[in-house]
Amino acid sequence: MKRGVSLYSFQEEMFLGQMNIEDCVAFAASIGAKGIEILPEQNMPSFPNIDDRQVAWWKDLMAKHRTELTCYDMFLDTKVRKDRLMTDDEQVASIRRDLVLCNRLGIRNMRVLVFVRPDILERCVPYAEELDVHMGVEVHAPWHMEHAWILRTVEVADRLGTKHLGLLPDMGIFMKHYPPVYRDRFIRQGARPEVAQFIVDQHEQKIMAEYTIYEVAVKMKGNPAEVRMAEILRHQPYANPKRIRDYIPYFRHIQAKFYEMTEDDRDPTHAYDEVIPELVAGGWDGYLSSEYEGNRWIQDVQAVDSREQVRRQHRMFEKLIARAEGAR
Repeated sequence: MKRGVSLYSFQEEMFLGQMNIEDCVAFAASIGAKGIEILPEQNMPSFPNIDDRQVAWWKDLMAKHRTELTCYDMFLDTKVRKDRLMTDDEQVASIRRDLVLCNRLGIRNMRVLVFVRPDILERCVPYAEELDVHMGVEVHAPWHMEHAWILRTVEVADRLGTKHLGLLPDMGIFMKHYPPVYRDRFIRQGARPEVAQFIVDQHEQKIMAEYTIYEVAVKMKGNPAEVRMAEILRHQPYANPKRIRDYIPYFRHIQAKFYEMTEDDRDPTHAYDEVIPELVAGGWDGYLSSEYEGNRWIQDVQAVDSREQVRRQHRMFEKLIARAEGAR
């Protein structure tokens, strides 16, 4: 199993001008994270007009730091016009444009937004096969591996017999515990500590979100912060980690989402200690790509240190991977 980083992890420092692209890549390389996941719309100012000089710059950057581009995060701007949505043909053309850029950059994995229709992707398979790029539909909360919408993509891939369409799991689907940074932010916004703890306890018991929302909004007469804290449960499922092994043939890349790493290198939210053994047992040898999203939950009270957070996650990965491989 290999370790990488999505440049999305450093969005805070890049926005504030504290890090540039090369700073991010150099840091990733320094902690042994050799795979670099990019978001062209964020990381390439002239996107989608990328000339050969810019392509060469990215390839030279990877060679300089002994890293490789592992995944291209695409976006389908179906609402780019005010008067109408993109037509089906326009959606296919947009995806083909992204596949071509993937190929030019030497990237073999493209993250596809979960809302892209399976029939649209089916039309794109010939292009993906020609350009040798795997289209992985992001399995993102509140969806999960066995959600009917996700299984439609699996059905298309199976029916076509293609190796260029599948899934790309986001580890946010394995949110076992309510994130402490969520709780603390809602308390700062006015949630009563006792109500916040009730919501945390409900999530720990995996009570259906609608019941918790009703209890908070109606019975506890929750204030806006408390209702928002409860409502976010609709979008935070806890999928069964043991099921990921069955879907390994359908993916080529993993987004390792996290919101917080503790000082002792633990993720208090996601069940990585359960997921990684399943990946090792299933023979997964692709990249775990860090995706830090905790900045937005703490930036109102403290400076964000994305590098330290990513560093801690990779120390955790090293320990969990070694332990799982030793147990085989």
